[in-house]
Amino acid sequence: MKTQILLITPPFTQLNTPYPGTVYLKGFLNTKAISSYQADLGIEVILEIFSKKGLQNLFAEIDHRGLELSENAERMRSIKEDYIHTIDAVISFLQGKNPTLANAIVQDDFLPKASRFSQTEELDWAFGSMGFQDKAKHFATLYLEDISDLIIEGVDSNFGFSRYAERLGRSANSFDELYSLLHHKPTYIDTITLDLLEKLIEKTNPEIIGFSVPFPGNLYSAFRCAQWIKNRYPHIKTKMGGGFPNTELRSLSDKRVFEFFDFITLDDGEAPVENVVKYINQEIEDRDLKRTFLLKDDKVVYINNPLVKDYKQSEVGCPDYTDLQLDRYISVIEVANPMHRLWSDGRWNKLTMAHGCYWGKCTFCDISLDYIKIYEPVAARQIVDRMEQLILTTGTSGFHFVDEAAPPALMREVALEIIKRKLAVSWWTNIRFEKSFTLDLCRLLKASGCIAVSGGLEVASDRLLKLIDKGVTVEQVARVNRNFTEAGIMVHAYLMYGFPTQTAQETIDSLEMVRQMFESGIMQSGFWHQFAMTAHSPVGIDPEAFDVINLSVETGSFANNDLVHKEKSGAVHDKFSFGLKKSLFNYMHGLCFDFPLQEWFDFKVPKTKIPPDYIDRVLENEPFPIYKPNQKMIWLGSIPQVTYFVKTKKGRTYEKAYMKFHTKSEIIDIETDKVIADWFVTFIKDVKENKGSVTTYQVMKNSFEEITSEDFEPFLFSKPAQELKDYALLIL
Repeated sequence: MKTQILLITPPFTQLNTPYPGTVYLKGFLNTKAISSYQADLGIEVILEIFSKKGLQNLFAEIDHRGLELSENAERMRSIKEDYIHTIDAVISFLQGKNPTLANAIVQDDFLPKASRFSQTEELDWAFGSMGFQDKAKHFATLYLEDISDLIIEGVDSNFGFSRYAERLGRSANSFDELYSLLHHKPTYIDTITLDLLEKLIEKTNPEIIGFSVPFPGNLYSAFRCAQWIKNRYPHIKTKMGGGFPNTELRSLSDKRVFEFFDFITLDDGEAPVENVVKYINQEIEDRDLKRTFLLKDDKVVYINNPLVKDYKQSEVGCPDYTDLQLDRYISVIEVANPMHRLWSDGRWNKLTMAHGCYWGKCTFCDISLDYIKIYEPVAARQIVDRMEQLILTTGTSGFHFVDEAAPPALMREVALEIIKRKLAVSWWTNIRFEKSFTLDLCRLLKASGCIAVSGGLEVASDRLLKLIDKGVTVEQVARVNRNFTEAGIMVHAYLMYGFPTQTAQETIDSLEMVRQMFESGIMQSGFWHQFAMTAHSPVGIDPEAFDVINLSVETGSFANNDLVHKEKSGAVHDKFSFGLKKSLFNYMHGLCFDFPLQEWFDFKVPKTKIPPDYIDRVLENEPFPIYKPNQKMIWLGSIPQVTYFVKTKKGRTYEKAYMKFHTKSEIIDIETDKVIADWFVTFIKDVKENKGSVTTYQVMKNSFEEITSEDFEPFLFSKPAQELKDYALLIL
């Protein structure tokens, strides 16, 4: 087998689904007839370690080293046969191949248990709504985490399920430490990784090996693999791209990096990779490279030929999962957090609705970089074409749209296209809490298969949201969250603390806003992040404007992104971390809403200034809807059965009708005037036959008024119309 380019994701990213970098790139290379093969070394290494043979080797290595172990590790070593004899069955269960094992896993005498199981009694309540299989997955995850702890203590302190030697990639302004470690003996994990890499190279015989490095936790392994390739296969060219170089290596100048990699490319990989291939094939000169670092005349040079155009999103092809063994990924449940479960449990096809961010203003975000600032949506029809293609090639109908923020109008069109094609899919994505997410739009998204959204509430303070230039208010976020929740779509909020100039009062008030949102049931999941100042964000570019002092004054020769900073006010935000996260954990599980906020902190905090019913009052004061003639009227229901009757009131008789609708779970009867029922049935039949259940507000208004000789607006806000809207009539 001869492959032009081998695409590798180095250890480690996710256990449950492939990271999409190589998947997207392979899809593009298909359109250029460039032969490629892709591999996720991370999942391959995990499955090599967490196997009967792997654990036998692990315990033998621990015995060989003869280290003094903790009491927990000694216990695990003493019952090593229990781990060795259960591991293959547990991995098979987590791969979805052995579901009946759940019955054994939740029993006390099947899994060997170490320190990770010490608090399972406190978590029993968390699985009441999650189910038997989920509880077994959680126990199996704790079992794997116990083994992970043993690996870290006994053979390799850098190990982590979704990262390896992450510390080396974080704020690594200098290449010195990483370079030094790469000249030490390979670690235990390195040895396994390199053995699998050798088999992969022998199988594919590539001319080029490209490493997709999305995170700091992939960096060390990428360099170790590239080093090994240069020693064993010096004729093979090596390249690195992905999220880490895109954000961290933009000012790279250390030529030692090119002892490992021949090329490092930035931003969208399609045009840069294509031109690297052409350059190696001697079809172009080095001056024709696109966003590419290389070593020339013993100096690091960056070449970005402006005449080489990037590809439009319509031209990059459909992501291609070929070569990845999708049935080998494992689903885990680390914590009882509903959104974290989506990230770690189940396999999702990755797609993008739009390149970049349509808002592109948030001051904490890397909005100066191409992956944010260049906004380009994909046509809804093409998105759903790709969905159908991926369903056929992967056998999976779940989709994670990995947008920076999916545009509401495009989400609407995608939903309509999914419904039109009668696809049975589930999907989720990241959004901004836009006011355009009305209840009707949320119901449409739900009808198309949307199960969850995540979005940045950041700091629940209107002053700070304005400073962030988020373009939303707390009131707006609350109403949008309510709309998603009422439609049956789970909401996860990204929460931030420590934004420049944030006061202790604002931190506590933000926590109170979050508490009320969980108590009112309009938010189901969340996570607190501490503000980080990055070199490519407005705060990092102009810290003075935000009363921040940048302490990272020198540009390093290697990675440059995270900036050490301090506030002129002297505020220290770290101390809030534990209390914010502990309170949120309880709120997510419906607990402790009546606790004073002071209860979560071991230092004095100010009392909140937010009224205890603030969010409830916001939700009660919903603005009155005003509809426009060109808004879409969508009917998602069936054609009703109509029965007529006469009603007498104060000596007068009225011709009335019942419209009976059959839903998936119930029968709905709506009483209205006979003339309205007749109009509605005729109108809906015509729309379904001629316009696919979509028409405009003006068309529906004209039709109603022509047939009934009544004004449309009073009808639209009547009880029968409200019942129709609650059932299946949407105005978008």
